[in-house]
Amino acid sequence: MKTEKVKGFNDFIGEEAEKREAVRKIIVETFEKYGYEPAETPIIEYEEFVKGDKEQEGDQAVRDIFKLEDRGKRKLALRYEFTFQLKRIANGQKLPYKRYQIGYNFRDEPVREGRLRQFIQCDADIVGSTVKDEAENFSVFKEVLEKLEIRFTIYINNRKLLNEIMEKEKIKNRIEVIREIDKMDKLGKKEVIQNLKKYSAEKIINIFDKPEKYFEKYDSYSEIKELKKYCKLFNIDVKFRPFLARGFSYYNGTVFEVWSDKLNVAICAGGSYIINGIQSTGISFGIEPIMLLANIILNQEKYLVVSLAQDKEAIKLAQKLRSRREIVSIYYGKPSKALEYADSKRYLFVIFIGEDEIKKKKYKIKDMKSGEEKEEKF
Repeated sequence: MKTEKVKGFNDFIGEEAEKREAVRKIIVETFEKYGYEPAETPIIEYEEFVKGDKEQEGDQAVRDIFKLEDRGKRKLALRYEFTFQLKRIANGQKLPYKRYQIGYNFRDEPVREGRLRQFIQCDADIVGSTVKDEAENFSVFKEVLEKLEIRFTIYINNRKLLNEIMEKEKIKNRIEVIREIDKMDKLGKKEVIQNLKKYSAEKIINIFDKPEKYFEKYDSYSEIKELKKYCKLFNIDVKFRPFLARGFSYYNGTVFEVWSDKLNVAICAGGSYIINGIQSTGISFGIEPIMLLANIILNQEKYLVVSLAQDKEAIKLAQKLRSRREIVSIYYGKPSKALEYADSKRYLFVIFIGEDEIKKKKYKIKDMKSGEEKEEKF
């Protein structure tokens, strides 16, 4: 029997799992502070629902879905993102509908640093949005990343601007051309030009070398200008990146990516789109790249109550501490083994409950960080 992990799928235990949960809590607290309500959706859906009409549009993520089949021979697929499920859960909601969701998604794609095949995604979307909501969304992830002490740069663009440029330059195969242009920061200009030659569109790259002021001649640039105005009100700095498109073809307006100079992958991304005929916008964090960058220090005051053949009093003390919302475990065994265990599991305090402690009505508490010991009354 094979017990090794499948490539792109990981176990997370101990301190690493605790840090992941700490990051998750920061994200949840921030989402809720901005008025988003939680939602949960199935990991498994019908394959046709997962794909939608995006397969014909050539979205890479749709090509990378994990396909399944149940006993009834029904064609199913693992969830690869959250947005398509909004079609169902947003139906009939009072607008604007602000929901967040955190959970596992799956993509059968190449594995690299910060990118696994099973990954936790953290999304916040507004169904029934305006440019003002887009700017506020930026404030959400800015706050999260600052709490995690991650340095970042926000790059923005607009799909309408890209389409307008394509139209004026009489470019055919727009979806394919936009997809190639979007790879500029990953592949480099030279390789993208080579890829565009098969569509006879290589000359369009010269436009994206122009300064930002050049793009003011396009009508669609006004939306970027408007977004930048509201970003300023939220005290958010953004940089215009004219070749930024994002991978999903459903985006119809603002698109953005957040990058760190320490990692060659976007740590947050999203944009605006139509859902059920309603203009919407969303942001998405990937936990995996954030974990590579986040400065998380776990300073939880965890207590280990050690019962030295005094189980009744040990349980009584543990429950008392738990009533104060402390993190407590009880250890039934030898003091030396208890200290070894406490050290390995990062317990900050060890409390011994033995016959002497009961007689004195005082328990001995050891600070595992400083090594100091003191006595306190029951």
